[in-house]
Amino acid sequence: MNRVGFVGWRGMVGSVLMQRMQEERDFDQIAEPVFFTTSQVGAAGPDIGKEIAPLKDASDIDALQEMDAIITCQGGDYTKEVYPKLRAAGWKGYWIDAASALRMDDEAIIILDPVNRDVIDKGLAKGIKTYVGGNCTVSLMLMGLGGLFKAGHVEWLTSMTYQAASGAGARNMRELITQMGQIRDGSEALLKDPASAILDIDRQVVSTMRNDLAVDNFGVPLAGSLIPWIDVPVADGQSKEEWKGYVETNKILGRNANPIAIDGTCVRIGAMRCHSQAFTIKLNKDLPMDEIEQMISEANDWVKLVPNDRQITMQELTPTKVTGTLTVPVGRLRKMKMGKQYLNAFSVGDQLLWGAAEPLRRMLRILLEA
Repeated sequence: MNRVGFVGWRGMVGSVLMQRMQEERDFDQIAEPVFFTTSQVGAAGPDIGKEIAPLKDASDIDALQEMDAIITCQGGDYTKEVYPKLRAAGWKGYWIDAASALRMDDEAIIILDPVNRDVIDKGLAKGIKTYVGGNCTVSLMLMGLGGLFKAGHVEWLTSMTYQAASGAGARNMRELITQMGQIRDGSEALLKDPASAILDIDRQVVSTMRNDLAVDNFGVPLAGSLIPWIDVPVADGQSKEEWKGYVETNKILGRNANPIAIDGTCVRIGAMRCHSQAFTIKLNKDLPMDEIEQMISEANDWVKLVPNDRQITMQELTPTKVTGTLTVPVGRLRKMKMGKQYLNAFSVGDQLLWGAAEPLRRMLRILLEA
């Protein structure tokens, strides 16, 4: 593969992708990386340790057609605008996309190779050329619990999510930090007074949250609160984020003909970039805990089993610990009071790594090494 085009490489996910590709020396495998832009055509491209051409126009179909593969983190609107034109022009290259626009297309495969490398390999053998990163919570769930799914022991599953601001975008992350500062500033005088009553401080915090916070992006306060709805409504009272849990999981696993029931409630919380999830898992038979733990821990190189111990859990199973790492810890494993086939679990994962950039990077590497 000689020429690989990069679009959306300056955004949040794109920046993480660039960092990971440099860490793993992926650019050494590409004869000619070509960087595209929507606003700075002709400017110098990023420093990737090798000479590259000036930035090209991301809307130039002729220039895009020259690529053997394109990897884009530019977003769904760009995909909807450019992808059909590129295919209509006869382009036969590989399209790797972080956006959700093409995920459910019949001619697209949702990529998470530690979990569905067999599905990816079959797609490559069939000549499929479109590979799309999955929903962040779905990818992180499967990275953590993939061993149970692979063994065929999941009858159904619910996921109650605790999703970070990063899933909503860079502006939302900034707004969360701004809200935190506004809450602190609003109660500063009372906090500095040792004689002030905590209920007075609480009243001031609530007043600030209800009246003075910046909410241009989230629409409501997130700092000190939560938002129990993510994305637009769909049928049956679900949000689209909750709908993705069912449809994307089964597509990733190649189970569209025999789907596993998955549902839950998706909630935005005041974490920066790690999504956490609380699972109730109905197993199709009673399994010993040591077998369950072995299936989970041996599924891939990044899942980490956390003992169901208070102190270890508080240290290891948190966004603070996991942010910026590829580790996907799974803990709070125990059988539930509903019966021996009911399993409780909790996981954490970095939304910008396994939830976004890393599956794209690894898909490109698969193509480069083919």
